[in-house]
Amino acid sequence: MIILGIETSCDETSASVLKDGKILTNVVNTQLIHSKYGGVVPSLASKNHEKLINHIVDKAINDSKIKLSDIDAIAVTQGPGLIGSLMVGLNYAKGLSVGIGKPIIGISHLEGHLFSGLIDNNINFPYICLLVSGGHTQIWQVNGFNNYKILSTTVDDAAGEAFDKGARILGLKYPGGPEIEKAALNGDNKKYQFTIPYVKSNPLNFSFSGMKTALLYLTNKFTKVDLNKELSNIAASYQESIIDSLLNKLSDVLDIQSTSNVLIAGGVSANKRFRIKANKLEKGKNIKIHFPDFKYCTDNAAMIAMVGYKKMLIDDISDLNILPFSSIEHV
Repeated sequence: MIILGIETSCDETSASVLKDGKILTNVVNTQLIHSKYGGVVPSLASKNHEKLINHIVDKAINDSKIKLSDIDAIAVTQGPGLIGSLMVGLNYAKGLSVGIGKPIIGISHLEGHLFSGLIDNNINFPYICLLVSGGHTQIWQVNGFNNYKILSTTVDDAAGEAFDKGARILGLKYPGGPEIEKAALNGDNKKYQFTIPYVKSNPLNFSFSGMKTALLYLTNKFTKVDLNKELSNIAASYQESIIDSLLNKLSDVLDIQSTSNVLIAGGVSANKRFRIKANKLEKGKNIKIHFPDFKYCTDNAAMIAMVGYKKMLIDDISDLNILPFSSIEHV
C-alpha cells in the first residue's frame, strides 16, 4: 500500500511517500522568509505554500521512483494550524484525489506528532507522549490508533513559543529554539533562576508566560554590552528552566500513569540538552523514552503519511467535503 502525505499546517511545505509502512521520501521546505519578522506571518505562509506545493509533491513522488497512479490514498493535514496554510494543502489533496480517483484521509497534525516516533521505532501501546512544539505543549495517553486522550496541556504559551519569545527578548533570530540552544553552549545554566509556575487548577498543566516575563525583567537590568557578555549564561538558564518544567510535569504524570514507554515528540524534542536530561529521567523512572529521528521532530509529511497508512488499514477515510480547522477542540 502506498500513501502520499501532505503537510502545510504552518511554515513547512512537505510531501512524503510511504510504502507498506516504510518512508520512501520525505521532502520538507521550511519558509525562511519569516525569520526577519520574528515569527510566522500567516498571509506569507499561505502564499509560499501555493508557490511550492506542486513542486514539493512532484519531487517526493519522483524521488520515490513511483508513479502517481501507484498511490492508494492521500493523507493530508486537516488541522490544527493556520487556516490559510491548511487550505492550500487540503485543496491540493482534494484536487489530486478527484484527479486520480483515490481516497483522501484528513489527519490531525497532533496525531502526526503522536505517532512520529513509530516511523523508525517499535513502541508498544499504551504509551505516554510528551508533545512539545511551537504551538502545543501537552501530555497524551496513547492507547492505540484513534484511541488517546490529553492528560496535561499548557494554560498559556507553548514551550516552543516560550523559546521564540525568549529569543526575541535576547535579540536572537527566529525560530528561537535552535538560536537559544546555540547561545546556551558553554553557558552556566544555574546562574539565573526562573521559577517554574504551579497551576492550581491542574498541577499537571504547564505555564510558560511567567518565565518569559521574568526573562524580560532580567534583561532590562543589563546594558546592551553587559547583556552580550551574559548572553550564554542567561540563555542556558532560561533553556534549563523550560526543560525542567517539561520533564518535571512528565515525571508527575508517570507517577500516576503506569507505563513502560514514553515518546517525546515535536520540534522542541530536537533540543540536545532536552534529550540529555530526558535520558536521566529515563534511568530514574526505569522506563524507555523514545525520540523521533531529528528529521521527524519538526513539521513533516512523513508523520502524516504514517498516520494515513494506519487509518487506511482500518478503512478510516474521509469525505471530499472535509474542512480545515485551526484549534485542538476539533481533534
